[in-house]
Amino acid sequence: MRLQELPTPALILDRGILVRNLAWMQAVVHRHDVQFRPHIKTAKSADVARLAVQGEFGGVTVSTLAEAEYLARRGFTDILLAVGITPDKIERGALLVRQGVSLRIITDDLGVARLIGAHALPFSALIEIDCGEHRGGVQPDSAELLELAHALGDKLRGVMTHAGHSYDQKSLPAIQQVAEHERSAVATAAERLRNAGLRGEVASVGSTPTATHAKHLAGVTEVRAGVYMFQDLFQAEIGSCTREDIALTVLASVQGRRPAENRLLVDAGALALSKDQSTRHSPRNAGFGLILDILGRPAFGECIIERANQEHGVATSDLPIPFDDLPIGTRVRVAPNHACLTAAAYERYHVVDGGDEVVAVWDRMNGW
Repeated sequence: MRLQELPTPALILDRGILVRNLAWMQAVVHRHDVQFRPHIKTAKSADVARLAVQGEFGGVTVSTLAEAEYLARRGFTDILLAVGITPDKIERGALLVRQGVSLRIITDDLGVARLIGAHALPFSALIEIDCGEHRGGVQPDSAELLELAHALGDKLRGVMTHAGHSYDQKSLPAIQQVAEHERSAVATAAERLRNAGLRGEVASVGSTPTATHAKHLAGVTEVRAGVYMFQDLFQAEIGSCTREDIALTVLASVQGRRPAENRLLVDAGALALSKDQSTRHSPRNAGFGLILDILGRPAFGECIIERANQEHGVATSDLPIPFDDLPIGTRVRVAPNHACLTAAAYERYHVVDGGDEVVAVWDRMNGW
């Protein structure tokens, strides 16, 4: 099947670019001599996960129990659930442990830590550390750290953090500073646990920007990253990749033309692309996505979707759009601002390998 034959919108994944991105991040992480635990929250696909763990120790990171269950059904047995667990989900996680999954869960709440510590099953637990994002976690030098550790008892394995605020930085030095805060936070916390005679063998960090730009990872034992697999326009703007590294696009059809206004209408709108405008304050604002040709090439200048209605994308360009080459029904591809949110609208990937032939169809999961 060719891309021209697919109904649109459809999610397209270029396997060649994906494999290149996977190898690149492995090399980036391995220079620090730490383990790599790929985060599957972006891909949500066992096919992608299998490629991501090749040459690694086999552990993966997820953001939802549904992801953990999906991957467990497909043979993955070392899984970190990298969001704070709530009491009602502990028993659901216990089902995975009973099936032989080594499930690591995290918390920053004393009451939840006591529930985990008292549970009969052999969970592994990490304490979430706040490294500056102020979303979740305790301070590495706080009294709460040791209270949580004692409450977790023999379930405790160490600490983890996520520098989500690295996405907000506007320069390489700023990202490097966040990366150092991330490293220092878990290294300090893990050392405090060990000095208190408690288990602190795991010190886990991770985001694509900080993994890419960290100067060193002394005191860290593992790195997690996810969006690096597909990359997107926002990652390109903050220096985590180039636009040529974007493996994920949305196939769309031209459904309207306004030559006098230099505008195109495509059948990929807010539901197909998301309404993420993370590049809006960047030097190259990509609106709701960048229009490429059917082979994923930037053939129309900075042709961006400036308005996204539910099922329509309205695009314009800094160059005259070649309307003679774009009759109604022509297939184009849209590079996304935020690959995670764009992919979430779809149930499968149509896989290509540098051309327009669909060489495979890979499933992906959604939900919680």
